[in-house]
Amino acid sequence: MICCQFISKPGTYDDHFHRLDGEIDDYARSLPGFDRVEKWLSPAGDVVNAIYYFADRTSVAQLGRFPQHRDAKGQVARWYDGYRIVVSDVRATYGDGRLPAPPGAHQPTDRGAASNVGQPERETS
Repeated sequence: MICCQFISKPGTYDDHFHRLDGEIDDYARSLPGFDRVEKWLSPAGDVVNAIYYFADRTSVAQLGRFPQHRDAKGQVARWYDGYRIVVSDVRATYGDGRLPAPPGAHQPTDRGAASNVGQPERETS
């Protein structure tokens, strides 16, 4: 699983931004490796994190080559007061089982996982 985060401080959006943003989102969701999107807002409400999950690097590369995406990248300073991209490989997820893991990700129930951060838990019967 690949996680692509677009962390930004919004500036002033215009009609061109909204059109491109919608087209990019629609295209990302149409890719075969697309899994889901999560969006988070900072407690102060001034920073947004749009997190796109993909099953493979091919889909991430296709999104990067999408003409509207390239257009938007060239105009990022026009719409944002700052941004950062973080691309990560998701190797494992942990939790109490009440929030679903991405498809294909193993999510053992969190039983003292804090002492084993980064280490897969063993399954017990």
